[in-house]
Amino acid sequence: MTALGLFTLLALTFGGLLAWASHRFRIEGNPLVEQIDALLPQTQCGQCGYPGCKPYANAVASGEADINLCIPGGEVTVIALSELTGREFKPLAAEAKPKQIAFIKEEDCIGCVKCIAACPVDAILGAAKFTHTVIAHECTGCELCIPVCPTDCIIMENIPVTPQNWQWDKPKGAVGEKTS
Repeated sequence: MTALGLFTLLALTFGGLLAWASHRFRIEGNPLVEQIDALLPQTQCGQCGYPGCKPYANAVASGEADINLCIPGGEVTVIALSELTGREFKPLAAEAKPKQIAFIKEEDCIGCVKCIAACPVDAILGAAKFTHTVIAHECTGCELCIPVCPTDCIIMENIPVTPQNWQWDKPKGAVGEKTS
């Protein structure tokens, strides 16, 4: 019974110390970074030059990066970032590509798992020495799996337009542009 009481007392003491330390050494995050990160598409693709959406949000909030680098987010994201940060609207730094997903030619796959390690959203399913496949609704089309594949069995396919994924074209006039 004394051992149980001793362990309970130790648990309460260490729990109290952890609670005090978490309050005492708390680090406040930048709320602007969180707002910017919420606007980004969370593809973690690295097409902006940063390893993911959160590092890019940090760079935008600190003024180190332009607001027009997120290719998957497109012009809509640039407009939202312009409104949030108060910076001038700029067109996308690179041309937006049609929505694509990765496709693995399973007859050529050797099961090396390099593509699984490269996928930032875990959209590739498989195991070592077995063929892999892409979970289509999880794939963001970031193309990070293509350069690591030793057999070049991964190709990008355009997502066909169906009534379920069709969207209106964006208006021609962008923010800050004068339309005649």
